[in-house]
Amino acid sequence: MNYKFALKHSIFNTISQSAEALGLECYVIGGFVRDFLLERGNAKDIDIVAVGSGIELAEQVSKNLPTQPKVQVFKTYGTAMLRFEDIEIEFVGARQESYAENSRNPVVENGTLEDDQNRRDFTINALALSLNQSNFGELLDPFNGIADLDKGIIRTPLNPDVTYSDDPLRMMRAIRFATQLQFKIEASSLEAILSNKDRIKIITKERIVTELNKILESKQPSIGFKLLEKTGLLGYMLPELIALKGIDEIEGQRHKDNFYHTLEVVDNIAKTTDNLWLRWAALLHDIGKAPTKKFSKKVGWTFHGHEFVGSKMVYKLFKRLKMPLNDKMKFVQKMVLMSSRPIVLATEVTDAAVRRLVFDAGDYVDDLMTLCEADITTKNPKKFKKYHNNFQLVRDKIVEVEERDRIRNFQPPVSGEEIMETFNLKPSKEIGVIKEAIKEAILEGDIPNEHDAAFQLMLEKGKALGLNVEDI
Repeated sequence: MNYKFALKHSIFNTISQSAEALGLECYVIGGFVRDFLLERGNAKDIDIVAVGSGIELAEQVSKNLPTQPKVQVFKTYGTAMLRFEDIEIEFVGARQESYAENSRNPVVENGTLEDDQNRRDFTINALALSLNQSNFGELLDPFNGIADLDKGIIRTPLNPDVTYSDDPLRMMRAIRFATQLQFKIEASSLEAILSNKDRIKIITKERIVTELNKILESKQPSIGFKLLEKTGLLGYMLPELIALKGIDEIEGQRHKDNFYHTLEVVDNIAKTTDNLWLRWAALLHDIGKAPTKKFSKKVGWTFHGHEFVGSKMVYKLFKRLKMPLNDKMKFVQKMVLMSSRPIVLATEVTDAAVRRLVFDAGDYVDDLMTLCEADITTKNPKKFKKYHNNFQLVRDKIVEVEERDRIRNFQPPVSGEEIMETFNLKPSKEIGVIKEAIKEAILEGDIPNEHDAAFQLMLEKGKALGLNVEDI
């Protein structure tokens, strides 16, 4: 079948003409073709394979464009890239690959289009459209990828055991595509992932995290994490989640399976926000429950302090996976640490408690409320409605308190410099004591968040500390 209508963008004609001038065959292959056939919108990354030099073709394309864009060449990989406002196009020569056991970096040789399609990870990514003028738009589908698209199947072109052993990252990619496309992984392919799971150890942490992020960014991340757990891969990257799995029972008292609860929370948060780091917070919000789980005959199962323990675990996890240890990690830590605060607060919504919540959460208070609402996984409709109504009361009170008291990103109405000047002090602990007293009085609602009231309290506190206030 001819899919010329998929190649409406003018760049494809330019590539075709450039390849003709060089006497090369060339094809658009992979994600662009797959996503077009799935009607997933226009792909921004386009892969062009040339039977010959991909770099030479990219340079010829640049010459044939009015703007003559810069060609970015990656000689190590034999590829070149052209970047435009709306798309990125990568050019590579058709190749065949062979792998050593201890590396996913193949030995590469020049090859035919057939060789290049053989080395692709999945049948749905081996689909190619011809850019040759003799058969422009013709589909080349040697592994019946169209049928797999129709059936919603992830399948390797060749023996899955060899495919995954050669490049273990493909195991993560299989699960990621199954999650993004909501496809099923073919049974033999799933078995091959399970038998090759140990090979994931040769993959860098950065590449693993890239795939984890894409799973988390999908519409229903639980699909991917259930597959990661089922295939044994999850234990290599996130053992903290595996530790949450299972239900213990003592004297007839049970607790919920916190692994599957976590996945429900992640799916809930995916319905409400695209914030990747809030999705990470949802994934990790209960990791402190495994090390803090205890049984008491009086109260049953407890997880005291799991939020604090979990927030400490976030740092170790991010460091182990070579994830950013910057404000993104601190955001996830804060969300995990505070994840139970609004739940406790919802039972009695006082102004003072809300002020403290807003003070501690700062700009992230809305994210925190979103996380807590996603944490409601009860299947009882009455309880579900009650909990959501309670959180709405908290949200309403946050707006009311914030408008009146301006606690978010709180700055003391009286500065340390003013305290020093008033009492003729040098830097000392008394300044901190006075500032803390003012902050506490504002958060408790004893005084308004205003300078005059804070200044008066400063005088009273200074006098109580024995500071000189005679001249004021």
